Amino acid sequence: MSGFVTVAQLVEELSLELIGSGIGLARTINSEEINRPGLGLAGFLVYYPADRVQVLGRTELAFLNSIDAMDARERLSRICSFEQTPCIVVTRNQEISDELREEAERCGIPLLRTRLSTPKFIAQITTFLELHLAPETLVHGVLVDVYGIGILMTGSSGIGKSETALELLKRGHRMVADDAVEIRQISEDTLVGMAPPLLQHLLEIRGLGVLNAMTLFGAGAIRTHKKIEMIIELEAWQDDRSYDRLGLDEEKRRILDVDLTCLIIPVRPGRNLAIIIEVAAMNQRLKRMGYNAARELSEKLMSSMDAHED
Repeated sequence: MSGFVTVAQLVEELSLELIGSGIGLARTINSEEINRPGLGLAGFLVYYPADRVQVLGRTELAFLNSIDAMDARERLSRICSFEQTPCIVVTRNQEISDELREEAERCGIPLLRTRLSTPKFIAQITTFLELHLAPETLVHGVLVDVYGIGILMTGSSGIGKSETALELLKRGHRMVADDAVEIRQISEDTLVGMAPPLLQHLLEIRGLGVLNAMTLFGAGAIRTHKKIEMIIELEAWQDDRSYDRLGLDEEKRRILDVDLTCLIIPVRPGRNLAIIIEVAAMNQRLKRMGYNAARELSEKLMSSMDAHED
């Protein structure tokens, strides 16, 4: 779990303008929800969500400008008095009154400003916070984008994950992360994977060393993040093991709180793993569209058996 985002991170990532001395930039944001403190400014502070980022749009500032300065200062003092408030953001590059500036400074709350309209800024900051505050884990594997399907390749070290990713890159697909994949759960059923900052764009091939996929194949060959839709586990071929030949029974693997379809692909000399993974991705797209070849074959066989019995 990432836990929190600092106000300083928010300022840097969203290119916000800092108003005043910059006191309180180390304050933390722990909630992905945003609040517009209209009711708070009106005096109703029951259930006031002080732990959220407070956004002041045209409506809130128009209200403050419609009352006398002393009254406005008193109302601002009340909403700035909550210690858990991480920051206040003014939208549309609106002019900031002395009362707002001084009360925020007095209470140590960072005062920020954006040129975006209030709805656009709320959408932007919500997306940012959902990503950075989401539960996360680190998985050993390779994440690739094949025909628009995010595939997490796992398996023991040296099984051929990176070499398969290299072949997929040559065939026009895209790589997200090699060796280590940071995975965040951004909604109830959605996982997004990305590379750790230190390993972005890098690919390790035994015998060649570390390669930069973007330098070798161009910017179009890499992605910064990708939704994960399935897992492909590579394992050494075992003669005494029975592998699925029809695809009727889908195995599931759980990462964080999400169950993902998992295919176990046996590896032995002569098997073209890149082509197998391409076909797995295309088949996954067909299943997403409602077509399942294995299920259709099973239904035809059952119908044929019923017909012969009759």
